Amino acid sequence: MKSFRADYVFPVHADPIKNGVVTLDDHGRIISVSDIPPPNLKLSEIEHLKGVLCPGFINTHCHLELSHLKDKLSPGKGLINFIKEIQSVRQADTATVLKAAEKADKEMYENGIVAVGDISNSNISVAIKAKSDIYYHTFVEAFSFMPDKAQETFDKAISLLGEFKNQSCSITPHAPYSVSKELFRLIKKYSDTHTNLISVHNQETEEENKFYRYRLGGFLDLYDYFGMDISYFKSQARNSLQSILPLLTNKQDILFVHNTYTNLKDIYFIKRFDRKVHFCFCPGANLYIESRLPKIDLFVDQGFNLTLGTDSLASNNKLCILNEMRLIQEKFPAINLAKLIQWGTLNGARYLGIEDDKGTLEIGKTPGLNLITGLDGLKITAESKVQRLV
Repeated sequence: MKSFRADYVFPVHADPIKNGVVTLDDHGRIISVSDIPPPNLKLSEIEHLKGVLCPGFINTHCHLELSHLKDKLSPGKGLINFIKEIQSVRQADTATVLKAAEKADKEMYENGIVAVGDISNSNISVAIKAKSDIYYHTFVEAFSFMPDKAQETFDKAISLLGEFKNQSCSITPHAPYSVSKELFRLIKKYSDTHTNLISVHNQETEEENKFYRYRLGGFLDLYDYFGMDISYFKSQARNSLQSILPLLTNKQDILFVHNTYTNLKDIYFIKRFDRKVHFCFCPGANLYIESRLPKIDLFVDQGFNLTLGTDSLASNNKLCILNEMRLIQEKFPAINLAKLIQWGTLNGARYLGIEDDKGTLEIGKTPGLNLITGLDGLKITAESKVQRLV
């Protein structure tokens, strides 16, 4: 057995425990969580730590296969320039991509991440995920804004999905600006009859809303840059999220990722529909790409499951959920540590459907165990660090 005492234990499903003790067996399974150690344990066998103990983190949005692009893209130039740039530098030899992805997988493990929702456009991460100590759910991403390419794109995505079939996986649309109505409908039809978790990049830039509302803005230049004829597209007179929500299945859980320009009208619009919506915030990537954070406080207490993600090393300098929490708390100090830990653990586990084993410190679970240090009281600081204990 291993037993740890810390200033606070955050079980997540229950109130924090001051001077709490967590005891686990040799397989990382929780034996007890209490303010007193098990009676058969000697005090000398308890490791005393300064800081906060919590479950392992859940990263609901990452792109492992883009890890080789770290420090390759210019920060702060907006999503449209980011898309152009990533297409110009994305290609690399297989060995380089694999080495960077393996390093990123190790980085996430060391940063206390126990489960990841990962976006894939290729099969390059199959073997890495199969041998990783991290639980992965792979989202095979389908994207084509050209209606006549919908079936071909869908068929290719289904073929790629088959290469991940021995792992948890699903097919998902990329974003409103990159998926035609025809492709959305094919994915919806599939999702209505299969177990198929959905994750959609949402409103990362105001240009996305401008394009859907008025058929204006930077996306027109982007399509022209890629030689795409989008003369068929008509403005929708409403934001992108409101335009695509009816095209998504009501049979599966849906994660909207980023939400940098999502507003209250969008949130209220969602509530009118029978959709199982969750949200993911990736503040590090939001700041890297658009130099802006979502209005996260608008989402609090709206009844949605809120989760955290790191995005990829193409748009972030580290894959660390604690760092994402720090960025949120700096901007929104009213969002306390307990809430942030819940977003980064239980809520992510709920979305990925693994809450029976991950996300909380409950007897019988193997959720991992993290120690957070360098706190100012219960505030995350620039000196705060996470140490994976189990």
